[in-house]
Amino acid sequence: MKKVLLMICLVTLALASRAQYGRYAIVDTKYILDKLPEYKEAQKTLDQFSEQWQKEVDAKQGVLDKMYKDFDAEQVMLSPELKKKREDELYVREKEVRDLQRKRFGFEGDLFKKRQELVKPIQDKVYNAIQKLAVNRQLDFILDKSEGITVIFADPKLDRSEDILKELGVK
Repeated sequence: MKKVLLMICLVTLALASRAQYGRYAIVDTKYILDKLPEYKEAQKTLDQFSEQWQKEVDAKQGVLDKMYKDFDAEQVMLSPELKKKREDELYVREKEVRDLQRKRFGFEGDLFKKRQELVKPIQDKVYNAIQKLAVNRQLDFILDKSEGITVIFADPKLDRSEDILKELGVK
């Protein structure tokens, strides 16, 4: 009899503590995305663009490297004016290579824009599915374990930001 009563108390305590702390789930968005055929296709397309753009940058870098090598070999025979002209030309070409790299691979460059165009709609689709799951199963939190633990859904009624602002005296 004591054991049964103890078990009932433990189960009740477990259920009460679960209700107190909310319901949560953990997902791995990387795993989910890797299982989606459209994501694999988008990644393949991105890789093709990246490879093509890298070849373009490498070609320009190759021309620049040859120009530097030729300049190093010839600079002792060049007049100061011609030497200055070649240095200026090298500077311009080096800037072109850096600009092309930035245009293709930099922040908000072509690769970033292509990723936004191809991958973001798929990520949004996954996020919407996660949000739908959270609402349907009455979950308070969903954590993503793919890139460290990140909260990707939290029930807005659990947000206590306004309470903290009141405590700090901010309106």
